[in-house]
Amino acid sequence: MFKKLFGKDNSVEKDIEIYAPISGEYVNIEDIPDPVFAQKMMGDGFGINPSEGVVVSPINGKVDNVFPTSHALGLKADNGLELLIHIGLDTVQLNGEGFKVLVESGDTVSVGDPLVEFDLDYISQNAKSVISPIIITNTDQAEKIDIHAQDQLVKNETKVIDVTMA
Repeated sequence: MFKKLFGKDNSVEKDIEIYAPISGEYVNIEDIPDPVFAQKMMGDGFGINPSEGVVVSPINGKVDNVFPTSHALGLKADNGLELLIHIGLDTVQLNGEGFKVLVESGDTVSVGDPLVEFDLDYISQNAKSVISPIIITNTDQAEKIDIHAQDQLVKNETKVIDVTMA
């Protein structure tokens, strides 16, 4: 009531678009060669078989968490959407080797801002897979999730998911 009286409507947009954070080939979540991701234990999303070693922000929001081993990071949108970008599979065991993180926890990011650079060759030779899961970790708080499967993804350009938060 007071918001209406004083004109301070700070409502947050419930709809959000998630763009490809990495250029490469789209991978259905069920086809990610790791049961934790393929069985959606972490949440819903998709994978990318990268064609280059650059990760950009797929949403506008904040860097919520940078893993100490630099292989993954969490982002949070203003509307509460939480997104995990996990570069490769079993890459935690690389202890940060092959990764260069360009942001810190708490940083504000926009779609297309560089987040991480990674050595694609090094990861393909030293990890289980280069396939990189992109996961909405709080799918239980989403009203609607529409994933648009496609063959090739271009970072910062290809819209992959439309989400409406509850």
